[in-house]
Amino acid sequence: MNLQIAGKTALVTGGSKGIGYAIAAGLVAEGARVVVSARDQGMLEAAVQRLGEDGGDVLAIAADVSSAKGVRGLVDAAVERVGHVDVLIANAGGPPSGLPSNLDDGAWARATELTLMSAVRLARAVLPGMRERGWGRIVNVTSLSVKQPINDLTLSNALRAAVTAFARTLANEVASEGVTVNAVAPGYTATERLEELFADDYARARLLASIPAKRFAAPEEVAAAAVFLCSQQAAYVTGQTLVVDGGMVASTY
Repeated sequence: MNLQIAGKTALVTGGSKGIGYAIAAGLVAEGARVVVSARDQGMLEAAVQRLGEDGGDVLAIAADVSSAKGVRGLVDAAVERVGHVDVLIANAGGPPSGLPSNLDDGAWARATELTLMSAVRLARAVLPGMRERGWGRIVNVTSLSVKQPINDLTLSNALRAAVTAFARTLANEVASEGVTVNAVAPGYTATERLEELFADDYARARLLASIPAKRFAAPEEVAAAAVFLCSQQAAYVTGQTLVVDGGMVASTY
């Protein structure tokens, strides 16, 4: 299937590894020009080098999207270098784990800036150009926790749900202007973060047993869903959350 995004310009945050990297690779494979961003300059440059090995049009801009200044600087730099942004992948890293009773105001404030406000600010920064051109795609990478909270991931549970509500509200605002706003909600995916959260072999075995597919997702499987939502074929899909979780969360709504 030709997704008709060849020549489009995409901005992917958190794109140096894991799901973000896989989404960037998927967009490159479809012929998009991709600006990849992350905080770690070394990891970012290595990722861009790999993405460009087969002739992909990729460039790197290091940024910290947990601040308004960082987001503004990133989008300004991207527009200066590539002209405009057609596709936004908002994929800030996940906040730390913790139980509700153990998280202080500082933890909540930092996580809000990283997870919620990065998505809000990025969307706000790229929307004027999308509206002017009458075409745009915004995809937020969230988590299956928006459907079913995960124990010990209080910050992620609450703030990714907030990102989802924001995205759905924004989707209604811009639906008539050729701009779609959606989310991909990955289940347990074989990334470094999964290794951090489930380092114990017994815990990993129990987790696998709870997944109907009996395996973790590959980052490329999550990326395929995100890239589809960026396509022309998905032009009538907006305000939705596409869960990619191997059947873990069954829902009738």
